[in-house]
Amino acid sequence: MPQHGSIAYEVFGRLNAAADNCVLVPSYYGGTSRSYLPLIGPGRALDPERFFIVLPNMLGNGVSNSPSNSREFQQASLADNVHAQHALLNNLGVRRIALAYGWSMGAMQGFAWASLYPDMVRALLAVCGTAKCWPLNYVFLEGVKAAMGAGKKAFGRAYAGWAYSAAFYREELWRGMGFANLEDFLRFWENDHEAQDARDLLAMLHTWQTAKAGPEDLTKITARVIAMPCDTDMYFCPEEAAAEVAMIQNAELRVLTSPYGHCAGAPGRFTAETARVETAMRELLADIRMPPRQHHL
Repeated sequence: MPQHGSIAYEVFGRLNAAADNCVLVPSYYGGTSRSYLPLIGPGRALDPERFFIVLPNMLGNGVSNSPSNSREFQQASLADNVHAQHALLNNLGVRRIALAYGWSMGAMQGFAWASLYPDMVRALLAVCGTAKCWPLNYVFLEGVKAAMGAGKKAFGRAYAGWAYSAAFYREELWRGMGFANLEDFLRFWENDHEAQDARDLLAMLHTWQTAKAGPEDLTKITARVIAMPCDTDMYFCPEEAAAEVAMIQNAELRVLTSPYGHCAGAPGRFTAETARVETAMRELLADIRMPPRQHHL
């Protein structure tokens, strides 16, 4: 197996005696382990007093081994990421994953985990993400990849048209996010991508586009799965999530109704949508044993 270099990660909480209270939260496209911090804290579904929360950064995201920080970077698949994360969890002493949770490409990695290591993954919550890159998703990525030829600002502006729904733009919901006009919103998307390395964006896009899970992979999954696509997501489409759920023996489709499209699942971005995601997490984690409290003299 080729070596793809080191992965950076963060942990919160501590492992219980059975080493089975791990919540694995892989990063998503353009995000890092820091991007999930709005969901972690006392009283949240991801409570570090109860769970050992591990947040690995995807290969190519600019924090783990990436084109921007290594001359020896090799293109990585979803499986490459999962195998590297598996080695990490072994080093951390984790025996079983109580929950693999992720949004977008984080969800894709969660599906790969549940397929490649079915005995290790107890539950999976896949938010706005599918196990493979379906044809429309592939074509969308071809479009933004082509836009990169005009620069990262063009890439970001093209991406904005897909990330939210028609209703989001029609009803000017970007105003509720603090933008005075549509142009300001699009410039935000330009600047957000301008801040990232183009080589990293293309490396992660390769990982995404080459995700090819088939029935033979999905039928290996034994974890309890809640797939939570958004009804207005324009590239991780709910119909395709439903087709995958039908191939998994213990899976439920729980559609997230929202005008925010793919971004409805962004961690902590929208209050009502985040509450539904956390409700599913609490359900999947309800019977996990808490580690003993530490006592200080």
